[in-house]
Amino acid sequence: MPVQAVSVSGYRSIQHLALPIAPLTVLVGRNAVGKTNIYRSLEVLRSAAEGTITRRIAEEGGAASVLWAGLQRHREPMRLSFKAEIDALDYRLEIGLPMLSEVALCLEQGVKEEEISLRSGGKSTVIMSRQGPKLWLLDVDGERREFSNVLLPSETAIASLRDADRYPALEYIRRELLGWQFYHSFRTDSVSPLRNSCLAVATPTLAPDGSDLAAVFATLYHLRGDATAVEQAIEEAMPGARLLVAVDKVRASFSLKFADQPRAFSPHELSDGTLRYLCLVGALCSYRLPDFIALNEPEASLHPDLIPALAGLIARASQRTRVWVVTHSKPLAAEITRLTGVKPGTVTKRRGATEVEMPAAAVRPPPLREERVPA
Repeated sequence: MPVQAVSVSGYRSIQHLALPIAPLTVLVGRNAVGKTNIYRSLEVLRSAAEGTITRRIAEEGGAASVLWAGLQRHREPMRLSFKAEIDALDYRLEIGLPMLSEVALCLEQGVKEEEISLRSGGKSTVIMSRQGPKLWLLDVDGERREFSNVLLPSETAIASLRDADRYPALEYIRRELLGWQFYHSFRTDSVSPLRNSCLAVATPTLAPDGSDLAAVFATLYHLRGDATAVEQAIEEAMPGARLLVAVDKVRASFSLKFADQPRAFSPHELSDGTLRYLCLVGALCSYRLPDFIALNEPEASLHPDLIPALAGLIARASQRTRVWVVTHSKPLAAEITRLTGVKPGTVTKRRGATEVEMPAAAVRPPPLREERVPA
């Protein structure tokens, strides 16, 4: 079983939130209530599995920009905390500023605590514990192994201790988090890589920036030989339009033929909205979908007439993998509910803190359509 829930505390406008990770989750709210902060907090958690979490925090502006911006209790340490429930495992991580006695670069955030516990028979047993530079964990035989000053404050144990045979729980958590993919920033300016061909390499999953979109389409059309999902998504959005995919020696490219035009249009001729929609098609119809897909305001730059097509695209993808959607579009949320029965959560802000009100779990309807998923 994958991640079932994530808790986040102390991130920007998030004082404390418990977030569900269901097969399909939709969060809707107006501007400036913290929707993007929720989305970004999951990206930060994923970076723990890459071993880049403290660098990411520094790139976001450091403690002054990332840590909880609201009122703080006197002498309470400033901490960014995560907890992920993964199958029968709980992974907990705390990031904070260094103490004066610790060796660290100026204002460098560091891992303060890291813990993995195993739930079984109503009990929870700690199998890994890290307090600053000290770490102990149980190996596959149940023997306790202790380490001291092995990891830098900027390193996480799940990213650094890569021994799947001896420490399978760490590897399980790391792989689950690395299987998350985030789509929110598709460049569509005149020099965007989306408007040019790309290397013709078999590409099962779209890159976060969409730069290998042509290769994703080529993989479906020329290797898999089945682009039904892509063609359905395009037909629903632009009736009569056809995607043309070509491979010329080592480069892959695509163009779009509209029903009312005599010739096909290459990417550099397409509108920003059309190109962005094609990126979403590539992300949600690719040969192999990630274990978890998060979309931040996917309706941006799209004409309101494309909302039903986008909702159908998201609904069908949720039959193949877990999909998380953060949006301010109530029409999009309503259309997803109509197609799937999944009601959206509502994001609000109270006294400076972002809050989420989730509805009672809805019963998912049968799959929208039969689709063979590659092994």
